[in-house]
Amino acid sequence: MRQGPLSLLLCLLLLSPFALAEEPAAASTPLSLSAGSQITELQQRLKESERQRDVLAQQLHNADSERESAQLTRLRQENQRLKMALKELQASAPERLITDQQQWFLIGGAVALLAAVCGIFASGGHRKRRQWLN
Repeated sequence: MRQGPLSLLLCLLLLSPFALAEEPAAASTPLSLSAGSQITELQQRLKESERQRDVLAQQLHNADSERESAQLTRLRQENQRLKMALKELQASAPERLITDQQQWFLIGGAVALLAAVCGIFASGGHRKRRQWLN
């Protein structure tokens, strides 16, 4: 067997992994540059989108505040109007002669008086002295 071609084959086999390892590294350099520029571009777009989102959120908050402010003003005006109407009605209403408590007391007294009169008529109107003593 010859030693020359065998040593040459061995050298080529040992150098082939280094040759293959350099090719992807050379090819990945332009890829990493384009990926880096894409990442930078996407970060800028993200910042712009966040800024627009903040602006829109602030506008929404302002619109809500204005709408709530208008509604609050309208409700306050309606509340004042209703208070004035209540005062007018209370001023124009005639004062009651008796209160509710006095009215119930009078109704109770009338019922007691009516029961006493019915009791007198139910007994026949004539009383004997013995009835009072028993």
